[in-house]
Amino acid sequence: MSGRFSYPGVMEAAYGKGGYYLLSLLQFMYPFLAMISYNVVVGDTLSKVLVRFAPSWGSSMGMVRFGVVLVVTIFVIIPLCLYKNVSRLAKASFLSLACVVLILMAVVYRLLSGDYGVVPNTPESWRFAHSDLIPAVGIMAFAFMCHHNTFLVYQSMQNATMERWEKVTHISVGFAWLVAALFGIAGYCTFRALSQGDLLENYCWDDDLMNFARVLFSISILLTFPIECFVSREIVRTQIKRFYSQEVVEYDTDKDPSHVTGEEDDRKSMITTLVIVFTAFIISPYTECLGPVLELNVSIAPPFSMSYPNDHELFSPQGLLAAIPLAYILPGLAYIQLSPHSLFSQEKLPAAGLVLFGTIVTISGAAILMPNLIGDCRTGIIMGYCKDDELALNGTSFIASTVEPNCATDKI
Repeated sequence: MSGRFSYPGVMEAAYGKGGYYLLSLLQFMYPFLAMISYNVVVGDTLSKVLVRFAPSWGSSMGMVRFGVVLVVTIFVIIPLCLYKNVSRLAKASFLSLACVVLILMAVVYRLLSGDYGVVPNTPESWRFAHSDLIPAVGIMAFAFMCHHNTFLVYQSMQNATMERWEKVTHISVGFAWLVAALFGIAGYCTFRALSQGDLLENYCWDDDLMNFARVLFSISILLTFPIECFVSREIVRTQIKRFYSQEVVEYDTDKDPSHVTGEEDDRKSMITTLVIVFTAFIISPYTECLGPVLELNVSIAPPFSMSYPNDHELFSPQGLLAAIPLAYILPGLAYIQLSPHSLFSQEKLPAAGLVLFGTIVTISGAAILMPNLIGDCRTGIIMGYCKDDELALNGTSFIASTVEPNCATDKI
């Protein structure tokens, strides 16, 4: 309908420069904050594995997390992010999916084996839903939001057609839904109201099967990281070109939208990539709580600290205020504006429903989360039901088995 080749371009065709810059801001913010989230996950996950082999490190988990993120950023993330073509990550993407399947098998096995049958029940254990249902939609939108890299992926396909794209989309999203559902069901049935924002945080540190799963999960995350970096880099490069040329600039319309030519362009691309990656790295040590990151914000605390000072936090929107508009509100608004049918026609009703749904979830979710954003949240702790863990003998702190279900109100 628009004849444009990027998500910001579609919004500009529908709503002019205002729509273009709003979409560009959200499209950069979402993958950039996702990169921070990935650093948080990798730091938390691999630090547990390292402490398993070096228990004395358990007393300085903040430093261990920082070291882990620094090492993987230099030796893994940067080399992958310096690729100029997203299609070069096809094999890495397949390996990432294989890791996810193996992790899922480990989670289901731990549920069926009953090894965590000591996890206590609480009055909240089997409650179907409460007020966190609305913010949880923000996390689900974060998990399924792929609109920001759709154009990059489509234009990297061989013999790209709408029919092939529909097939790829339905298979991919269907597989993602199945995996997410199985993880959620198996994880919650194992830990119930004690479930953490990062499921692997629930497993004991001396559980070697889950330590192996933690390594696989970190590999999967690291192989996903470059895709988000590509999107952020393209947004920055496009904005720079547009600023200097004062013309409409979109991704290249050949099969490789990330293709650049010339030594100067290569140097600019490398510098842009390094700035984005290191900025995400610098911010990530300040961020310990994964749940709030995905729901609404990035919580900022002193680096290497084991707990948050309640009066020194900085919040930035992501799940509710970035993913949901990108996934539901803006696509619906663009279709409503560009479609030649009347506003109340049958063709536009689904788009109007998307906009209404996204608006309600964003407003109500933010209203629920805002009063509860400031609170204690810690990682690098041992769950109460892991009291026989060898790390406990070294004085590592425990989390009480009567913990509230919300990460932001965990009691130590």
